[in-house]
Amino acid sequence: MTSVDIQLLATAAGGVLLLVVLIVSRSRLHPLLALLITSLGVGLAAGMPSETVLKSIESGAGHTLGAVGLVVALGAMLGKILADAGVTESISELILRKTSVRLLPWAMAGAAFVIGIPMFFEVGLVVLLPLIFGVARKLDAASSIKGSAYVYVGVPVIAALAAMHGMVPPHPGPLTAIAALNANVGATMLYGFIAAIPAIVLGGPVYGALVTPRMSVTPDQNLLDQFAAKRAGDDFGASLPRPSLGLGLLATLLPALLMLLNATAELVFAKDSAIVHATGFIGHPVIAMLLGVLFASFVLVLMRGGASEALRGALSASVKPIANVLLIIAGGGAFQRVLTDAKVGDAIMHMSQQLSLSPLVLGWIISMLLSVSTGSATVGIVGASGLLAPLAASGVAVNAPLLALSIGCGSLFFNYANHAGFWLVKESFGMSMGEATATISTIQSIVSLVGLAMVLLMNLLPPLA
Repeated sequence: MTSVDIQLLATAAGGVLLLVVLIVSRSRLHPLLALLITSLGVGLAAGMPSETVLKSIESGAGHTLGAVGLVVALGAMLGKILADAGVTESISELILRKTSVRLLPWAMAGAAFVIGIPMFFEVGLVVLLPLIFGVARKLDAASSIKGSAYVYVGVPVIAALAAMHGMVPPHPGPLTAIAALNANVGATMLYGFIAAIPAIVLGGPVYGALVTPRMSVTPDQNLLDQFAAKRAGDDFGASLPRPSLGLGLLATLLPALLMLLNATAELVFAKDSAIVHATGFIGHPVIAMLLGVLFASFVLVLMRGGASEALRGALSASVKPIANVLLIIAGGGAFQRVLTDAKVGDAIMHMSQQLSLSPLVLGWIISMLLSVSTGSATVGIVGASGLLAPLAASGVAVNAPLLALSIGCGSLFFNYANHAGFWLVKESFGMSMGEATATISTIQSIVSLVGLAMVLLMNLLPPLA
């Protein structure tokens, strides 16, 4: 390592510390302001020209809003339709009627496990927020548990979505590692499913049972009213008959089904086939969510006699409560891009080259350090895969699918303030920095470490490919 590498690592660590101080100290700066100030400070301290820092902030915020913001906004619209039409209430009542309070976290983890197969973490969380809030609101009203009902229901969902996002193709992270390491897709997927199950159990229902009594988290009332409101008052659904449960489930799961269709087609058909091109379009998160909103608008409202003006008003109102969330997510994207453009990732890789470890452990460490320092799981996976690809191709005895899985697990560790997902969870659930750290950051760390343990255990067995 050079002195420049050491300086960059120290700057990155100092930037994260400054961010936390600005948010939790007496100044209590708004997270967006704190993120922008920290991004400017880190960029300039790392020696970046001021013009480059500004471009990094703009491009980082814009890219994150393009990748996450549109999906979150469309998810808010879909959630509003489902809530006002009574679908969320129907599903919540079904889950509570068929599942005991003690088994409820396991049911929520199972639902998130299925939905998380084709969906990014942020997309899956947005799709499941109406269900999380609907079930938790009823638990809270009944005083069924000690602590926060929203944490009790939400922790298993976060764990399942995180595990699927980092471990199982066709998510982009695992696929990137598979391509770089020339690993077998089927074997990596099977290993990923095997590793994900204990990771979800320990990071979800088990950890949730420990942390729930210690937390009193309640989301903002506007978000609760949007995602989990009962049909009453002046919403468009108050005068309409409640749709059947089957139709409501179809409207709820349509985006997930479209993304799963695309994932299946990519595994079955050639990449340049017409089917893959078609499913790739309709299965893109933005298009899938858009089609979901249009489908729900038609079958749950307009086709049942709902007024188009009332629907438009409801959709306009749906995006107002998430404006703050979107801006903070954009700030997180700006901070992430500054860290990346400052070459913090290169310093991490230089440091890792001095370590003499098993390729599986080394892949996890490199990916973890890059992800934590840059705020991007993709950067962690790309950097670790690129560094270890020559080793995988050199003929050294290494299980390439397990190496890809190890790298994916490393990218999940300690999702914190420079990750967009951290802010999405924090602001959606109305958490403080400490509460968000005790939930999403800790959950993903548990999932990451359990995943690594499963990789090392499966490496003792004969390889699948």
